[in-house]
Amino acid sequence: MALETKRVAASTLSNGAAQAEVAPLVRLHNLSKSYREAGQDHLVLASIDWNFPVGQFSCLFGKSGSGKSTLLNLISGIDQPSGGQVFIREGDAEVEITGLSDRERTLFRRRNIGIVFQFFNLIPTLTVLENVSLPIELAGSDRKGHRRAATLLERVGLGDRLDSYPDKLSGGEQQRVAIARALVHDPALILADEPTGNLDEGTGDTVLDLLLELSRDAGKTLIMATHDADIAHHANQVLYLEHGKLVSHRGRD
Repeated sequence: MALETKRVAASTLSNGAAQAEVAPLVRLHNLSKSYREAGQDHLVLASIDWNFPVGQFSCLFGKSGSGKSTLLNLISGIDQPSGGQVFIREGDAEVEITGLSDRERTLFRRRNIGIVFQFFNLIPTLTVLENVSLPIELAGSDRKGHRRAATLLERVGLGDRLDSYPDKLSGGEQQRVAIARALVHDPALILADEPTGNLDEGTGDTVLDLLLELSRDAGKTLIMATHDADIAHHANQVLYLEHGKLVSHRGRD
């Protein structure tokens, strides 16, 4: 089915009573995920219905193996659900990304989603500037995009390391490069999977502050999976994955 046939007019977005004030950027409908292992089905996510509002920071907690990374992978379109749908707003419409082909999901992700991983995922044979510029090159951007890459690297304090390679950087510096890369193509949605989990406490705090500052300054919707309870007071939504379900705890106003 072509991409256009999966678009739904934005006026039909359903917010839910608790989230009616702010339109959702991401909407999950009856989302489920299970894996088959050793002849048995293991349910990870069970019929989740949830909205992630435009421009807000949602913090996702849960025990190891609870499904936090799985949920982010489903939202990004990296993985496909066993059942249910993921809708993401693009412009004045929302797109059912779970109904797209692999190639369509990849192209949608390049336009609309930035991802920050725990282990950086930088390409070792590319310089800092080349790593950050890669998303805009894949999107066929022009010189303006490359200038944006350099500007973002200045903002994360690495303007003097443009020609360095990842193995010459500390862990905190590599994660700052990864944050710049996630933001360079100006996506509406940022997904962060344990972005400070591979860093010491002091460096992790610095990286977290930077990610929150850059995403909020640009009005991005940020969904972060983490084990760090101190992050909760920064969030608009504090969510817990328990037995395959999302449970809400009050976030900041």
